[in-house]
Amino acid sequence: MTKSDFMTAFSGMSDALTGKLRCRDMACRVSTTTTTSLLKRLRVRILLCALLCAVTMYVEAQSGTTGDLTWSFEEGTLTISGTGVMPNYSTESPWYSLRTSIITIIINDGVTTIGNYAFYNCISLTEVTIPNSVTSIGSFAFSLCRSLTEVTIPNSVTSIGSNAFRGCSSLTEVTIPNSVTSIGNNAFIGCSSLTAINVDADNNNYSSIDGILFNKNQTTLIQYSGVKQGGYVIPNSVTRIGNSAFYVCRSLTEVTIPNSVTSIGGAAFSYCSSLTEVTIPNSVTSIRGAAFEGCSSLKEVTIPNSVTIIEDLTFRNCHSLTEVTIPNSVTSVMSHFK
Repeated sequence: MTKSDFMTAFSGMSDALTGKLRCRDMACRVSTTTTTSLLKRLRVRILLCALLCAVTMYVEAQSGTTGDLTWSFEEGTLTISGTGVMPNYSTESPWYSLRTSIITIIINDGVTTIGNYAFYNCISLTEVTIPNSVTSIGSFAFSLCRSLTEVTIPNSVTSIGSNAFRGCSSLTEVTIPNSVTSIGNNAFIGCSSLTAINVDADNNNYSSIDGILFNKNQTTLIQYSGVKQGGYVIPNSVTRIGNSAFYVCRSLTEVTIPNSVTSIGGAAFSYCSSLTEVTIPNSVTSIRGAAFEGCSSLKEVTIPNSVTIIEDLTFRNCHSLTEVTIPNSVTSVMSHFK
């Protein structure tokens, strides 16, 4: 919508709202001062609501600089141009005030990094173009971009920061190119519509099986798909279940942990609300903090003699849990249920 279109539309709306209210039925006409006052107040409130709605329809074009780069915003599109790195931000980027109006982001060739919190909480963002010049995506760069459905990570990117796509609840699929050597903690946590994280077969550091993210040797399960339903059998190659690996996998009902696993990471199964039971094998020695927090359907857990450490909040908010057997082998016991 152009400014001219906006002003024309709003002017017509204003005229309509501020016009006199007339009742066609003569019997409905009331001439009392009280009724007239109420109608006037109602008309003002409607006008104010319309004004607030109209303001969200049109935002003036804006532009500026950030580090060595320039940026401009017009008609829903944020464009970033120049040569060099994008600065890291502390929550609020220069365009943060536009976050509800940004629909498309175009990063032009020449930009080499996407800074921390660069597009944080851009809730209306649906499309982003990342050029082959970008080598890193910063921490929380696209976090809480709830309308973003897809993103293409170019083959130039070597690192994806922690929480980079956290809470992108409409993101359905991600492909990790062979260039990526580092993926930070919780990079895809809370992506509740994510059906698959696919990894290029030539990647030397990561791999995927059925859309589930592992390290290259598949000894660490990094991220499970949030929309997969039913049970899951963890491969025998896995020795470690990563932090938040199954976080908020609400459709997961059962998980089989093989005897190869020695460590269950922090918040590994947090808020898997349909998980009813879990058997921890004798190979496991440590269960990290909040590992099963919020598993509200979990009824029974047996902890084997191999476990020596159970950290804080492991079973907090497990409201259906009636029994937990903690063996004498546990040497470090913290507050599991608070």
